Amino acid sequence: MSTTDKAAFDPLDMRNYSLEKFKEIKAGPIMQNLKLIGVPLAILAFLFFELQWCGTIELFETQTKVPAAHCYSAMGIFVASLILWLTEAIPNYLTSLLVVVVVIITGVMKMRPAFAMMGEPVMILNIASFILASALVTTGLAKRISLVLVLRTKNHLTMLFLCFVALNLIFGAFISATSAKTALLLPLFMVISAIYGATGGVRRNNVGRNMVLLNLLANNVSASAFLTGSAANLLAAAMLEKAGALVTYQDWFIALFPLAVVQCLIAWWTGTRLIFPISKEDRKPKLEGGMERLWEEYKKLGPIKISEIKAGIVFLTVLALWSTGKWTGLRAEVVALAGACAVLMPSFSRLPAIGVMKWNDADIPWHMLMFSFGAYVLGGMMDQTDIVGLYVHKAFDHWNIDPAGTGKLIVFAVLSGVFAITTLVSESKTARTIILFPIIIAIAEKYNWDLVGFCLPMAFMINQVYVLYFNSKPANISYLTDQYSTGDSFKYGMIQLVLIWIVLILWTHYVMPLMGFHSQLW
Repeated sequence: MSTTDKAAFDPLDMRNYSLEKFKEIKAGPIMQNLKLIGVPLAILAFLFFELQWCGTIELFETQTKVPAAHCYSAMGIFVASLILWLTEAIPNYLTSLLVVVVVIITGVMKMRPAFAMMGEPVMILNIASFILASALVTTGLAKRISLVLVLRTKNHLTMLFLCFVALNLIFGAFISATSAKTALLLPLFMVISAIYGATGGVRRNNVGRNMVLLNLLANNVSASAFLTGSAANLLAAAMLEKAGALVTYQDWFIALFPLAVVQCLIAWWTGTRLIFPISKEDRKPKLEGGMERLWEEYKKLGPIKISEIKAGIVFLTVLALWSTGKWTGLRAEVVALAGACAVLMPSFSRLPAIGVMKWNDADIPWHMLMFSFGAYVLGGMMDQTDIVGLYVHKAFDHWNIDPAGTGKLIVFAVLSGVFAITTLVSESKTARTIILFPIIIAIAEKYNWDLVGFCLPMAFMINQVYVLYFNSKPANISYLTDQYSTGDSFKYGMIQLVLIWIVLILWTHYVMPLMGFHSQLW
């Protein structure tokens, strides 16, 4: 950036913080090399099992659920797909589509059952949720809510931090794409950081560090608070349902939303008091006119529009029906689809339009849905062949675990810890869920532990992807704001990860039973 450009840069202009202004960080040398070897390594892994270069595997030969040949093929497909997903040698959605093709060609799944995964209820819920989220953004209601809440804080720093936590939790109910929440809120919290003198680079301070890192954490944690918060959540719920344990939107919300609030408050307190304490000097605004500029942005929205009111009514209705699904009997998928119909409904004759947007206004990331499609097919393949269950039962047969004593606590602590630490090495929440959630379910089934009580709290660790800049898209974008270093994010993120691991164990044992879940660990 030239001297002239720096002089022209206005830190209080929200337009300077749109996502297109930030260039994505390119993969480092290690990741580039992994991409080069990803495809040949995946092919070799597939052939290793498909052609039985691994020799005869006793587990596959002695079980009678499916032909042994299907187990070898399934294992090859599973390992190869994980290599491609983790190395990102080819786009994730392409890997998923290849999974669908190969499971059919090898005969592991018939064509119709495999293709039917595209019509799984969770896929419909995904699509409908994206349509509803688009209505929130298209009408301007999301921006209006954000500006109103921020402006009501009137430069009270603590209230500003808590305001952004609240905004992330509010939008987490409808916006399942964490990068979309980042795009919505980043201009706001960057302006607030600038007001307190944090404009990045040499002008970093602890207000900026806490503001960006807390927003990053709250963005991802809010995804854990709702069943619809991420595609990986829906995949975990679908796996549980196939295992015979239905987790409703209401179950998920009751068990994990309060925990999300607790984690965000812990992160706010530890961040601003202990990790990056904010001095009295930094608590004073440094740039005048910051809030006035936000008022100008709010005034540009004009009076609240009919479309915003209609969108708000639809959202509140959908949320109410989701939250009462156990009593009404209405599935979340049906409610979401009805809500999507409402926001898309055109006008009739001379009557005003019921909806608030057209189909072309809907921001549906089909590449992500194709990724999910392949993930569900892979999950169906693993369920059909039970390759994970076979290995889990074999591994635990030699362990002297007391299922009614401290053994359950130890297993839960180890599995949740592994689930947490794998966020450091894999950007794909869905891939991590595909690998680990079948193992978690299989262990719970082996020891006859309550599936929902044991597995549902584990799902809270799916979205803990905020430690390093390559752990998630929002982490990448947040790092590019230049408000903190990699060391800052690692210190902050690891402390929060360890804290939530401890809190999760205590929450599962002491709090969830009060909510009606059978989740005692000792």
